[in-house]
Amino acid sequence: MAKFQYQLQSVLNIKEKLESQEKIAFGLASAKLAEEQEILQDLILQKAGYDRQARKLLEGTIDLVEVNACRKAVETMKTRIRGQMLNVHKAEKQLEVVRKRLNEVMIERKTYEKLREKKFEEFKMELAYEEKKEVDELVSYTYHHNEE
Repeated sequence: MAKFQYQLQSVLNIKEKLESQEKIAFGLASAKLAEEQEILQDLILQKAGYDRQARKLLEGTIDLVEVNACRKAVETMKTRIRGQMLNVHKAEKQLEVVRKRLNEVMIERKTYEKLREKKFEEFKMELAYEEKKEVDELVSYTYHHNEE
């Protein structure tokens, strides 16, 4: 029996490897985004704590040194939050770039898989045709031998 051999199997294998590499890159980019978002959340919580502390310092007797230190801490946290928002935005852009690359690689792999399936169907049809041809020849041979 004939064996099906896809001529572009090595290309398909490469496309599958590229896809798995892009999936890994996507996972890393996704993890990086989650990490940056977590850092941002922590900074926001720290700023909220400094805001609460600043409000408490303004109640009762006011210590200007502590109030100014707390306000400076709040401003520093605002600056850090803005910087972290930029980091989150960069991570989101990187994730989108990796997502697009992954999508392109997946489309290429699927294209080669569909082509492989189409070639396999053609192979099966050719095989069925050859079998039918052999059966016809055998029947014809048997019929002619019986007439003689």
